[in-house]
Amino acid sequence: MRRTTKLRQLLQQPGAVLAPGVADALNARLVAKHGFDAIYMTGAGTTAVRLGMPDIGLLTMSEMIDNAGRIADASGLPLIADADNGYGGVMNVRRTIQGYERAGVAAVHLEDQMMPKRCGHLLGKVLVPTEEMCAKIRAAVDARTDPDFMIIARTDAIAVEGFDAAIERAGRYREAGADLLFVEAPSAAELPLIAPRLSAPLLYNMATSGKTPFLSKTQVEGLGFKLIIYPNWVMLASIRAVSHVLQTLKESGSIASLAADLPSFREFFDLLGMQEVQALEARYGVDDKARAKY
Repeated sequence: MRRTTKLRQLLQQPGAVLAPGVADALNARLVAKHGFDAIYMTGAGTTAVRLGMPDIGLLTMSEMIDNAGRIADASGLPLIADADNGYGGVMNVRRTIQGYERAGVAAVHLEDQMMPKRCGHLLGKVLVPTEEMCAKIRAAVDARTDPDFMIIARTDAIAVEGFDAAIERAGRYREAGADLLFVEAPSAAELPLIAPRLSAPLLYNMATSGKTPFLSKTQVEGLGFKLIIYPNWVMLASIRAVSHVLQTLKESGSIASLAADLPSFREFFDLLGMQEVQALEARYGVDDKARAKY
């Protein structure tokens, strides 16, 4: 089954779909190992990993698509990817969709910001006119070759124009052909008002800023959302863990005390697919002396 079709089927089932966010292939393998049905590529995380910079619109389309393809390959899961604002006008959006589709992505979200875009939980955002965003969505829908590839329309209007304007924009984006709607950064008071006013599947962004509350899956389902993304939680966990290793090394000059608490060499390589490599080398008749072994 195509991963695009798999994602559509998941979203048609009762309840919400959880999609942990990652920015690299290693963590993509961990998400798959833990049995999740879908995965998300975070734009802020990708910017952090590739540039060591904040999410202020610095990455290009080709850099984002390259990263998405690596995550899709490593995880084998339906991937929902950040596609920023499509990287230009309607012709840029067409090329963006075609590139993500070729990379094996199952869905992308496009936002209604002007360049330079900002992380949805930062201030300083400027929006394009509603009709311009509708044109981009129409271009995105028209550009896909797989009808199951999903276009998610995101509006950042709450922080710029207010909640009612955000709902109005989202409704227009649905009319333009968006498969899902993504109203960015609603407050706890605004959350219950979204589903009753929008007749479309909804995405809940469990961002780490705290602007939107950290609700359980059951609570989010009760509010009428179908897809929940967790953009940078995995990355934040790794920052603390890596800092602990580096601090220990700096202070003691040794990593011996850490070894028992870390994955073993074998666990590390097995996560990366060592057993599959060994099976393939045996299948293709690689000389036993030249095969990868522990």
